[in-house]
Amino acid sequence: MRYRIGVVLALVALLGGCSGPEPRPTPAAPQPTPVSPTPAPSPGVQLPGFVVLADVDPRIHTDIRYATPHNFVGRPIAGYREPLCLLTREAAEALRRVQDAALAGGHSLKVYDCYRPQPAVDDFVAWAKRPDEQQTKAEFYPDVAKNRLFADGYIGAPTAHSRGSTMDLTLVDEPPASQPPYRVGQPLVACTAPRGQRFADNSIDMGTGFDCFDSRAHTADARVTGAPRDNRRLLQRLMADAGFVNYDREWWHYSLRDEPYPDRFFAAPVARSSVG
Repeated sequence: MRYRIGVVLALVALLGGCSGPEPRPTPAAPQPTPVSPTPAPSPGVQLPGFVVLADVDPRIHTDIRYATPHNFVGRPIAGYREPLCLLTREAAEALRRVQDAALAGGHSLKVYDCYRPQPAVDDFVAWAKRPDEQQTKAEFYPDVAKNRLFADGYIGAPTAHSRGSTMDLTLVDEPPASQPPYRVGQPLVACTAPRGQRFADNSIDMGTGFDCFDSRAHTADARVTGAPRDNRRLLQRLMADAGFVNYDREWWHYSLRDEPYPDRFFAAPVARSSVG
């Protein structure tokens, strides 16, 4: 059923925006949180206790999509001044343990997004209010109407990313295959297409591309079988062993169970200067 645009815009105004409105991690399987207003971000420009992931573990690869035009909005997102992964130190050190285990099996982690500032969430909200801006639909939400993205749980707020202990990531072979650069204007292919047809990400095959707004991106979707299913399970096991919990609607999305700032949402930009 299609919602009327007025209902959608009212929902957007209430929620704010981000990718994956997941609950705070608990030992049980996470469930979506009830709708609530976006919490006020913590003031100030410094992120207390945050680090640049590359300073903690330079072996982990990065592909910070929101600092580039290759994302579901189609341009760099507000608040991403540098293509860096910022995390709380606790999350970064736990991720280093995951990397050790991944390397033992011939893989490496690659992160797509880490700390996400409130201005980026606000940018998603503004984008959601402009129904004509659908330049990337063919890749990121080919089978979902834009006005369903909030209602279906693919975009929402508040986001655990703004608390600093949540990240979007995948596994790559080590050493990783080369990845062709994204070119603005290149033909778009659905994120649900087979691996050899969709964007040439050097991730091992997870069944869909990153930020794919489709039920096939749900971690345990029954249509994902064979190697992609096994790869999702491998990532889930490696992350769970280090204390991370998966958001079940996004195979790439994990939060540290014992995060240090469960009730704080930060606004400082993604930049080295934000961590001192």
